Amino acid sequence: MSKHTHHESNRAAWNEAAEAYEEALEASIQFLREGGMNFCPPELNYLEGLETWCGRAIHMQCAGGTDTLSLWNRGAKEVIGIDISERMIEVARKKALALNAPAQWYRCDVLEIPSELEGTADLVYTGRGAIYWLMDIEAWAHAAARLLKPGGRFFLFEGHPISNVWDLEASEWRLDPVWGDYFQENIDQSQGWTPEYIGDLGKPQSEHAVKYERQWTLSTIVNSLIAAGLTLERMGEYSEPYWEQFPHMPEDLARRLPHTLALWMRKNNA
Repeated sequence: MSKHTHHESNRAAWNEAAEAYEEALEASIQFLREGGMNFCPPELNYLEGLETWCGRAIHMQCAGGTDTLSLWNRGAKEVIGIDISERMIEVARKKALALNAPAQWYRCDVLEIPSELEGTADLVYTGRGAIYWLMDIEAWAHAAARLLKPGGRFFLFEGHPISNVWDLEASEWRLDPVWGDYFQENIDQSQGWTPEYIGDLGKPQSEHAVKYERQWTLSTIVNSLIAAGLTLERMGEYSEPYWEQFPHMPEDLARRLPHTLALWMRKNNA
């Protein structure tokens, strides 16, 4: 199966998941209208002073656009969201219209970015459950680099790769039966969504679209971005999760290992 086929199947799954985003539309608009910013605490240390240097921020895999518009609330003068799901893009567009925000939205595979966006971004932002849906990390890294102006910044805030190997239902550190090998390169096939995120959407798991995920090692992620022409300036590992990943684990035990990762990089000057 080609990466395009995998991604198109994921597109169908995210179109289903958009139902939950549609139901939360008005609450999201109100949150943003009040100046809300949907970032995890460690992200705020990187996204400082956007009003002084960020004319355009592009969010790769923007989903329903709340995080994208949070960049605007943080100080970016203009934001652009890219996502494979047309239903997610429609949710994002409704939010921007309600807020009269300077935003544009593109429905496309993130590996097939429109040429008119290349070299236009001061900041490319992505993460929090984004890269596991991608079947080609090197193509993704080059897509991110192409979006940036020379000297532009790239910011990834993502689940730490080591956090993926553990059993989500366990109350102690126990390897997951599917994801428990950090170095595996298998593509996992599944249906349905966790109750902590989307839930069953009122139908049996077997009726959900098939989705495909794979994990990437830390070195693979970093080296792909370096090969694409980005220079690593700062890196962070954090105990704070970006979602309730281990609902049955005592917090003091859960916080002994990293759950999230930050990469702050700059595009080399031409």
